Amino acid sequence: MNLGEAAARQLVRDLLTSLPFDRVDAAVAPSFPCLRAVLDAVAGTPLAVGAQNAYWEDKGAFTGEVAPPVLFEMGVRYVILGHSERRALFGETDAVVSQKVVAARRHGLQTVICVGESEIERDAGRTSQVVVGQIRAATEASALRSSEGIVVAYEPVWAIGTGRTPQPVEVTRAHAAIREALSLRFGASAEAIRILYGGSVTTANAHDLLRAPEVGGALVGGASLTAGSFASIAAAAASC
Repeated sequence: MNLGEAAARQLVRDLLTSLPFDRVDAAVAPSFPCLRAVLDAVAGTPLAVGAQNAYWEDKGAFTGEVAPPVLFEMGVRYVILGHSERRALFGETDAVVSQKVVAARRHGLQTVICVGESEIERDAGRTSQVVVGQIRAATEASALRSSEGIVVAYEPVWAIGTGRTPQPVEVTRAHAAIREALSLRFGASAEAIRILYGGSVTTANAHDLLRAPEVGGALVGGASLTAGSFASIAAAAASC
């Protein structure tokens, strides 16, 4: 919940001149009120636009929610679902995330499914168990017939906004567990699913995190609010 229209528009204009689009895929996910301004600013460019959330119904008396087909009609192509803040602050369950994933895919939105463990779960050695359970729950619906359009973001809850990050070996272990769960659900096609790391990604740690096995990119939080730091992380991704 950052930046108004003018600031969001300026940020993406700066990103358009600083990101290495020939070597990375990049997308931004502004808050809902800024979507139109950002979509207009990036029209015809390689920078994609995502939404931070969506509801699972196409329309109806759901005041305050936003429907997937409306987002797609606007030109939005990605949606972040199951972010740890949505789970922790707004009570989203695995079942809710699953419904949202099915609805988003039904309307052509690429879904970034977020999974991750709390500090208590990490300390108990349950990281793999937790993320595998979340992946299974988010993708178990029979209406989700293929892995197409799915991206996963591993975001350890204890690392978000704290400045703390897991060691690359820990990230590799979690991503490997996620890959195995995806393979069990979707078969060989799961190899094409990109698994991102998110959780206090900065210019200082991006290179080490992004070069870890099974890490296919980053879900960037606070460091995405300035073009320089976001571009630096993108450059690190391009070099890995």
